[in-house]
Amino acid sequence: MSMDEKDLKKLAEEQSAHMEIPDSLKPDRIEQMLESGGRKKRKLYYGKIAAAAACGLLVIGVAAAGAGWPGTKEDHIMMENIEDTAAGGAEGESGGTASQELADAGEAVSDEAVSNEQDQGSGNGSGSSTSGSENKEKKSSEEDKTGRKFEVTEIRTAKNYDEIYQLLEAQYQEMEKEAENYAMDEAIMDSGMASGGSAKTESAPQAVSEDSAAVDMADGSGYSDTNVREEGVGEADIVKTDGKRLYIVNNQQIQIVDIQKEEMEHLSTIRLDKECYVSEIFVKDDRLVAVYNQSEYLDQGDVSTGEYGGIYRQYAVAETFDISKPEKPKSLGKVSQSGNYNTMRVSGDYVYLFSDFYTEYYGAGRGESSSYIPTVQGKQIASGDILMPSGARADKYTIISAFSIKEPEKKVDSKAVFGRAGLCYVSKENIYICESDYGSYGIMPLARQGGGSTGQEVSRTCIRKISYKNGKLNAVGQTEVDGTLNDSFSIDEYDGNLRMVVTVTPLSSGGMGRLSLVDEVEEEQRKETNSLYILDENLEELSRIEGLAEDEIIYSARFMGETGYFVTFRQMDPLFSVDLSDPKKPEILGKLKIPGFSEYLHPFGKGRLLGIGMDVDETGTTTEGVKLSMFDISDPADVKEVEKHVLENAYSSSVFYDYKAAFVDVEKNLIGFPTDGDISRYYVFSYGEDGFECLLEREMGGYTWNVRAMYSGSRLYLVAGNTVESYDMKNFKKIDDIVL
Repeated sequence: MSMDEKDLKKLAEEQSAHMEIPDSLKPDRIEQMLESGGRKKRKLYYGKIAAAAACGLLVIGVAAAGAGWPGTKEDHIMMENIEDTAAGGAEGESGGTASQELADAGEAVSDEAVSNEQDQGSGNGSGSSTSGSENKEKKSSEEDKTGRKFEVTEIRTAKNYDEIYQLLEAQYQEMEKEAENYAMDEAIMDSGMASGGSAKTESAPQAVSEDSAAVDMADGSGYSDTNVREEGVGEADIVKTDGKRLYIVNNQQIQIVDIQKEEMEHLSTIRLDKECYVSEIFVKDDRLVAVYNQSEYLDQGDVSTGEYGGIYRQYAVAETFDISKPEKPKSLGKVSQSGNYNTMRVSGDYVYLFSDFYTEYYGAGRGESSSYIPTVQGKQIASGDILMPSGARADKYTIISAFSIKEPEKKVDSKAVFGRAGLCYVSKENIYICESDYGSYGIMPLARQGGGSTGQEVSRTCIRKISYKNGKLNAVGQTEVDGTLNDSFSIDEYDGNLRMVVTVTPLSSGGMGRLSLVDEVEEEQRKETNSLYILDENLEELSRIEGLAEDEIIYSARFMGETGYFVTFRQMDPLFSVDLSDPKKPEILGKLKIPGFSEYLHPFGKGRLLGIGMDVDETGTTTEGVKLSMFDISDPADVKEVEKHVLENAYSSSVFYDYKAAFVDVEKNLIGFPTDGDISRYYVFSYGEDGFECLLEREMGGYTWNVRAMYSGSRLYLVAGNTVESYDMKNFKKIDDIVL
């Protein structure tokens, strides 16, 4: 179970202490409800069932004008999170007990973003043009007279800790009032009027780009780096290399292996304290940064009264080591902050550490501020560094701390973004915290914000922008848009403008804070659509396209210079091409139906785009295996799938939810990735005139979520857990192996 899931479980248990859950809302009753009606519109997903779908690849071409937009599954149904608890999340965790089901079902609730009441009107007046049959596919903000205008506001800092306490206290009292609504919902359900609503949760995982030190295969020099989201912005991973050594995460240890000779040599082991399990590492020059979670138990018992008990505090830690002498690595210091580790980025000599801290306010007194005010380096973060939510709802912080890799104990700056936490996208100059809001969906719904008395009508995303440079963080502004992001590839910054593709999920028109009760007729009318937005550097809207690919959701995206691509999901979908050369008059150029769907997209040389996803049979309902696709994108108006290769009996790949698992080097013509199926395997392919050629097929023991491939010189290294194998890249014959 992930730390986020543990937090949710704890939240559910603590909430249950203050309210009685009606029988109709217990997991078994919810499952019965789903079986009777909620599954009728269930969207199929490769990881949980044998049925799958085809995809639409939307191609967006942009000229360098005004808003230039160039070139990012979980189950997306909230009620499915309840039904599929035992199947686990994207990371492979699972829950078994009723309390776990309840906690996991609350994921969408805990990830809801705070939303402001929005103006209803004609949008920003940026027009669009359509061609013929595409009129129903999209509407510009000028044509959509009922669309929202996306309001940009300043990010306000907290006046003091008491302001935060008052906000949480008001939320707590409101939550207790909402418990009274359950009795009414139970009565409605028992009368046979209940039907499950649908909402989507973001996929954990996040991002990509090509920042490798790739060199021609024949050169036999250079080495590869982690597959990152933004070129020029470094990321941590479970395996790193500097061309001379491999640095490998192995539970509580970091192994250092010399690879300068054909025979590998284990040099040393970095051992962490007990109960500290390394999440990721980053290596630069003679520094290694290890990031991990650390727990602290605070005993709150009183022996004199016979009272026992306490609480755990979770911290994300970045510990820096001097590896100039790899045989004897030396710790140089730590930066610690509240919450669970989320991610990290490196720009220049500065590390930016991200963690998520869940407030534990349930009737706590003002004096217990440690439960709702985060700490950095053991000190509570100053109220002036706490960025307040845009609306009234908030229960989670995204904490960002910056420090120099050369002076690791000297924290430069910190900010705590108070709201609902969410997806983090980091460009070369800015940080975007994107918080999803699905209204009152969930087992224990929270009160809706905005949208008048009936609440908001569609899912939304709050975008909060923070600039960074040389370790200094500055709040820029925030806005909210309709729809939610699939992952960090669905959002991208280019020439100062922010481009994004989102899936817009209609929400029930049910009352405030009530469980959504939707009959089949209303459910059929509430179809998901997709939108594209372009915002300027101030987050003001430049243009939008709405109503794309009705009843589908975005599964993958990639921005490449002045062109963007995204794949939508349905049983048989078209491939869309859209011209955005004039940001005020976007035009749909054409569409092409293709089978299967791509979960991950990666540029592969001039005029080519690589897709890794799933294939389907002729009916579009059964998966045939993991599929490699090569798209010819030389003409964005006429994109073609020119080659595909299907791996039978392969049902999934960790690349689908973790882009760092992909090893793609265009110059060396290498494509590496793991698959899970009847047998777990790792593959390395090349691509040429004859299509895809398999260079290496290696059976792997157990799951392949922790497998990485990288090269140094003329050798490829395959790392899985505590084992390393090396291969000659001329013929891919095995050279050596080592068990750590």
